[in-house]
Amino acid sequence: MKQVNLGATTLKIPAMALGIMRMEAKTPTEAAQAIDTAYDNGINFIDSADIYGQGKSEEVFGQALKHAKPNRSDLFIQSKVGIIIDPARSHGSFVFGGRYEFTKEHILDAVDGILSRMGTDYLDSLLLHRPDPLMDLDGIEEAFDILQASGKVRFFGVSNFNPQQFEMVQSQVSQHLMFNQWQFGLMHTGMVDRGIHTNMLDADSVDHDGGLLEFSRQHHITIQTWSPFQYGNFEGTFINNPDYPELNQALQKLADQYGVGKNAIAAAWILKHPAQMQMIIGTMNPAHIADSAKGADVELTNQEWYDLYLAAGHKLP
Repeated sequence: MKQVNLGATTLKIPAMALGIMRMEAKTPTEAAQAIDTAYDNGINFIDSADIYGQGKSEEVFGQALKHAKPNRSDLFIQSKVGIIIDPARSHGSFVFGGRYEFTKEHILDAVDGILSRMGTDYLDSLLLHRPDPLMDLDGIEEAFDILQASGKVRFFGVSNFNPQQFEMVQSQVSQHLMFNQWQFGLMHTGMVDRGIHTNMLDADSVDHDGGLLEFSRQHHITIQTWSPFQYGNFEGTFINNPDYPELNQALQKLADQYGVGKNAIAAAWILKHPAQMQMIIGTMNPAHIADSAKGADVELTNQEWYDLYLAAGHKLP
């Protein structure tokens, strides 16, 4: 599988990761099949968060790993902390926070919980899940130092942080922040729309993220793209959705041309971008995992990239 750099290092990670948010609904055997399919297709990177399934996703993952092909040392395991869930507002895999918290005590306790549920003694990377306006920078610094010194976490990053928030944390901690997670895909293109519509007065020219894309490229930050096949946030997939006929027609045309499925073409569109992007596959369906993984090896032309962008309803000034 295509590889991308791990942050500003020369270390390589696969261009796709398996996200386990929906693993809580699977049996350990079913979860092991998803892990094995990903691994057989070159994906050894696992993305999680302590709130997925209110912790059950990580429990199932830990049980599944005992039956899966790869050993712990074969995998790069990442999780996220910082959202305190409100059970009254949560259902299934979709959990909602009562608040955010980045205190030293919470970060350390959350990591211990993750390690216990997953049945491992270290994480390859830990991300701060969403920016907390009350974040304790001293506490984050102390927690990161303790986690690194104890061997519980190897690398660090953030999720859904804008450039100013990223730099604020980076200025406090000694560890280089490797990752930033953002939603990005054919139907969620704000990162590129603003740049394309520079000096325009239309809605696409509005800067919603503080120049995240350019900032990340300049600082060699690996952008991890979540919900790559979704429109909106969690409203549904655009793949085979009758509400997006032109996009699906364009996807099918290229899928036939390259001998893959539509998911693979939608994935290839993301990975065509020259930024260090790693796409997170969120499905637990082995067939969908295998299909999407093929997109890492599809090299779209520049014109094909633009054709898909336009077919998705986006405009060029």
